[in-house]
Amino acid sequence: MQSANDLSETAQIAYRAFVDMRRSKNAHFTLLQAIENAREAGEVPSPADSRELEKRLAEHDRNVLVFTTAMAAVTDEAEMQVLVRLMS
Repeated sequence: MQSANDLSETAQIAYRAFVDMRRSKNAHFTLLQAIENAREAGEVPSPADSRELEKRLAEHDRNVLVFTTAMAAVTDEAEMQVLVRLMS
């Protein structure tokens, strides 16, 4: 087993949850960095920026919960090792 396609359905769900969690983390931090750069340039973030940042953080929080739950469902040690390799 070297790819996510070789995993059981349970492990594939966990891997997809990891991908979603990584994507939402990157989206949140990208916006956070843009807002910080704007502040450093003397700009004031708009209320829309703040709402979008909150939205992205909430999405990431949900994805972390889904990932944690999905990983707990993976009980096969060999699949767990493959997942760890795929996630690193």
